[in-house]
Amino acid sequence: MTEAAPLLVVIVDDHSIFRSGLRADLDSSVHVVGEAADVGSAIAVISSERPDVVLLDVHLPGDDGAADAIGGEAVILGSAETPTRFLALSVSDAAADVVRVIRAGARGYITKGSSGADVSRAVHAVAGGDAVFSPRLAGFVLDAFGAAAGETAAVDDELDRLSGREQEVMRLIARGYSYKEVAQELYISVKTVETHVSSVLRKLQLSSRHELTAWASERRLL
Repeated sequence: MTEAAPLLVVIVDDHSIFRSGLRADLDSSVHVVGEAADVGSAIAVISSERPDVVLLDVHLPGDDGAADAIGGEAVILGSAETPTRFLALSVSDAAADVVRVIRAGARGYITKGSSGADVSRAVHAVAGGDAVFSPRLAGFVLDAFGAAAGETAAVDDELDRLSGREQEVMRLIARGYSYKEVAQELYISVKTVETHVSSVLRKLQLSSRHELTAWASERRLL
């Protein structure tokens, strides 16, 4: 079987130490083809390399080196002609930053506390068309794009297939929680979480947690 070609990625961040550390932590299925530290150089390297995914800090200096609070947004808008997807990777978990960069066109937003493995998985998910968010950030996006806080999703035939506990597990997994985090949140064992996830995927006829996230997002269940 032919091994899949690695995904091509550009890292955009104004801290060189972070860029080099992230490059080293990404797994072999992700190949970094370029880096940039400001808005202008980011747009240039994206246009030149045409990566599958851009890992983008939301706060970047502009071309003159001055701090630019909307640097990440400017990179996305300035790269509109390039067929690439953007994954915001920032130390900030502020609602305003999350909503702003998603409105500009980013497909996801994860924080810099994520591991190299987590970032690699998120890159693959975004490249495949999924939306990816660190735990607890999805609510900002749903609120901003029309889902009222505390809104209860309409119960449909698919949701009726799940037990109450399966629905709880489904929502947490779809938000990006790890099995261990779900177990801690619901006071159950990791093995029980794994059993519930397998059951949820089987009942909903889904094949992965990324498909589950898309399914739940479409129904405003996050």
